Amino acid sequence: MVIASWNVNSIRARLEHVRRWLAAHNPDILLLQELKAAEFPAELFGQLGYRSAAVTQKSYNGVAIVSRSPIEIVSTTLIGDEADSHARFVETLISGIRVVNIYAPNGNPPASDKFLYKLAWMDRLLQQLQIWLKNEIPTLVGGDFNVIPEDIDCHKPSSWMHDALFQPEPRARYRAFLGLGYTDAFRSLHPGETGQFTFWDYFRKAFEYNRGIRIDHLLLSPRLAQRLESCEIDKAPRAMEKPSDHTPIVARLRPAIGNS
Repeated sequence: MVIASWNVNSIRARLEHVRRWLAAHNPDILLLQELKAAEFPAELFGQLGYRSAAVTQKSYNGVAIVSRSPIEIVSTTLIGDEADSHARFVETLISGIRVVNIYAPNGNPPASDKFLYKLAWMDRLLQQLQIWLKNEIPTLVGGDFNVIPEDIDCHKPSSWMHDALFQPEPRARYRAFLGLGYTDAFRSLHPGETGQFTFWDYFRKAFEYNRGIRIDHLLLSPRLAQRLESCEIDKAPRAMEKPSDHTPIVARLRPAIGNS
């Protein structure tokens, strides 16, 4: 099974990019973030053979999951704040796997209300991650976490010292996710490897000089981590004309024991 995640930075602007990528790679499941649209083009994805589930918000945020297999929507609200109207979360069941798509808050500037919201949102996600571990459903949580986990996950740490994505508080929360027993799919297979990023700014030829950061992640519960075969970052879409500033991260899972 192939599962990918991609912050498209506007589904309208990047619809053709996504269509071409799906046609070329044919993943089983694709998680999309930052849709920036009130409606999701489910019909178009249906024509490509994909079912979809989306949580949208006009002009901001938005997450969607497209899948070759049927999708059961479990929840569109992260635990802990029923009044939170941000379209940042969808929990589904697909082919016996809990597949969760998130678009975590950016939080800039630090010391602002936006930063406090980011930390509170991550605390809520931590609670949810704990709950999911209490049953035996294998779980994948993917998306744009808006956290640079370690210094090797950015080209130049000093350039990010004052950015919310690099502050010790969100980084500590990300480590807490791993401390529960979840596996960072990419880093687990590429320990210590530098220069591997999922986001590059549009300015100062950041992509051309590989001045990026790794903030898009796939976390696997212990049972699912045992099935992890590969996890790679596909930089090709970032080199397209008028690209998203993010690029896909792609994991391949071995079939569950007893499945063909």
